[in-house]
Amino acid sequence: MTVAALSAEAPAKQGFLSRLRQKMPVLIWLCALWLLAMVLVAIFADQLRPYPITKMDLGARMAEPGTPGHWLGTDDLGRDVLSRLMQSIRVSLVIAFGATILSAVVGTGLGFLAAQFRGWVENAVMALADFQAALPFLIMSLAVLAFFGTSMVLLVCLMGFYGWERYARIARGLAISASAQGYAGAVVQLGAKPSRVYLRHILPNVASTLIVSMTLTFPEIILMESGLSFLGLGVQPPQTSLGNMVGFGREYLTRAPWIMLAPSVVIVLTTLSISLLGDWLRDRLDPTIR
Repeated sequence: MTVAALSAEAPAKQGFLSRLRQKMPVLIWLCALWLLAMVLVAIFADQLRPYPITKMDLGARMAEPGTPGHWLGTDDLGRDVLSRLMQSIRVSLVIAFGATILSAVVGTGLGFLAAQFRGWVENAVMALADFQAALPFLIMSLAVLAFFGTSMVLLVCLMGFYGWERYARIARGLAISASAQGYAGAVVQLGAKPSRVYLRHILPNVASTLIVSMTLTFPEIILMESGLSFLGLGVQPPQTSLGNMVGFGREYLTRAPWIMLAPSVVIVLTTLSISLLGDWLRDRLDPTIR
């Protein structure tokens, strides 16, 4: 890479870091702490759970929150709600994280492909993106899961196709813009392969925009998985997820509302925290807004 190109990239990286280091509002700190707590619960769920998720205590059926040994109460089979909630957080976050990464990789790869080859390749990718955007994803998911059955791998792959067209459009536009700038042209003149140009030079410069897009897709996938599990076509027993717990608890809403309330609060706070954090990142990283 030339000295001029390196000097042009250095201020951009310094500006990126300095914008992130700016004082965060208290609400954003709270969102970040909540998300950190959810990640820690997901990682150490096996160590933090007071009981196995399938352990039943029929003598403590529908125990109210605050009962010694069952701080969030129990369900109709005497299973500890706190233990099942921790496992549900792990499963839902694994599905949402895996699906978000898959969606971002597929969409960004297709966007870069369209930017590189243009012509009929670009038209095909954009037509496929338009088709995906017009497709009612929830109905398609219900049909696929009803026909092929449910499994964790299938659920992650299916959720991974949600929202990829956004990344494709964003990556294509940013890649075309970056290719027209001096640093990409300098790398090409030095004989770099297209894969190196996109992965080592263009991708780092458009990563901030893609990261913000991921923070917008992540809560949508959590809600999508919760909706499928609520309808009985998501995570299947004995495994549990947040949507699975909500769907199970709706039958006891009048007698034991805490069964449904606990996972519902986690879904709301987690999706709200990710959305607020993504909105803050957009304001920090987008120079046109500042």
